[in-house]
Amino acid sequence: MFSKKSEEVETAQQAQYRQKLIREMIFEIIPLKSVDAAIAALPEGSQVSVTCSPAKGIQTTMDLTDRVRAAGHVAIPHIAARMVEGPEHASAIAGWLRNEQIGRLFLVGGDAEPPAHYNNATDFLRDLIEADPQLHTVGITAYPDGHAAIPDQALHEALHAKQTLLTEAGIDGHASTQMCFDPDKIIAWLETERSRGFTLPLHLGLSGVLDRTKLMTMGARLGIGTSLSYLKKNRKAISKLLTQSDYDPNTLLMPMSPHLDRLDIRGLHCFTFNQVAATDAWRLDAS
Repeated sequence: MFSKKSEEVETAQQAQYRQKLIREMIFEIIPLKSVDAAIAALPEGSQVSVTCSPAKGIQTTMDLTDRVRAAGHVAIPHIAARMVEGPEHASAIAGWLRNEQIGRLFLVGGDAEPPAHYNNATDFLRDLIEADPQLHTVGITAYPDGHAAIPDQALHEALHAKQTLLTEAGIDGHASTQMCFDPDKIIAWLETERSRGFTLPLHLGLSGVLDRTKLMTMGARLGIGTSLSYLKKNRKAISKLLTQSDYDPNTLLMPMSPHLDRLDIRGLHCFTFNQVAATDAWRLDAS
């Protein structure tokens, strides 16, 4: 059952705030065969997060970033720290960011095993900043649902360490959450982190409009099994999911709406799985 927190009634002001976030959401795309159609379906001047695939490497992310920018969008490349080969590679990435005046970056630890050089995103971020990438904004990862391979305390310490690095460097930052379907878990996690000194704005990670079978399959591949198990346990959520052909992102957004502004959630990071056209149709209808 949803807790009392996620059953609060949305006010008109809260609805306006939720709809603003939907209008301005970031579309995440991934370097698969379907990426050409995904880019073509993007609304004009979109904010586009370009993932870093362990199978394709950082250079593919850089090339795709250039394509997205050439199409008239604001591209936000992902760099997976565990795929960076060392300080010289970090310096080369910084040079690319600086020379292309990209300005924004999303930093992930990544799942490369064994790591090429860096064990974690914090160490890479330190070297990247030292190499002067001339970034004005860096997004970092957050895990309200935990991580299969990293203890919760280590996640907490890394989150705050990256916040400190960005603050000291004078770079604006935000944290984007791993996709999680449990609104109460997200709210409780963020309230705890706020009470422990985490002040960066948050971007809420949510699934785009996706066939429910593909959502379950892709979710398992992406390591969000705990989040998906929430849907299976919560009769209200799963019954709604199973009575519609596609997942509706408002399934998460509506119960969270009364908490978005007060918890400084300033953006939506939408995992489209390259299903951009369907997600944008939902965006236009929902905003």
